[in-house]
Amino acid sequence: MTLTAGITKAGTGIEGISWNILGQTYVPKTLCESSFSWHATFPPGTFVPPHIHPTQDEFIYLFEGRLDLMLDGKDFIATAGDVIRLPMGLPHGIFNKQEQTVKCFFWVSPTRKLYDLFWAIHSMKEQKPEEVVALSARHEVMFLPPPAE
Repeated sequence: MTLTAGITKAGTGIEGISWNILGQTYVPKTLCESSFSWHATFPPGTFVPPHIHPTQDEFIYLFEGRLDLMLDGKDFIATAGDVIRLPMGLPHGIFNKQEQTVKCFFWVSPTRKLYDLFWAIHSMKEQKPEEVVALSARHEVMFLPPPAE
């Protein structure tokens, strides 16, 4: 996975790839061993449940909308122009609780197994939560159990 020079044009991903991940659209923009980035569109009501990346730092830049975040057990709000920093090992969840679609740019360092995980989730016939959780664990993303009622 060596970085190649070039431009990933607006509105498209590497090799024209676009993934459906838990109701969101992820479009990969860069890929090499040290870093992986993607544009993400979160329709209203979509989210990524609380999870941990034990082997990666993750970052999110918001272009449009608002995200509600759970970072290490605390609630935060990010809006357009904000950068969210998620150090490896920090539990985090990402939620669009608004009526507006969120558009943002994610990147992780190093890439590890995340690119392969997105392909695997996208390729599932039905993205059942328990199957996504098990698949993610095999790709170094650990989902947290739901909070006790």
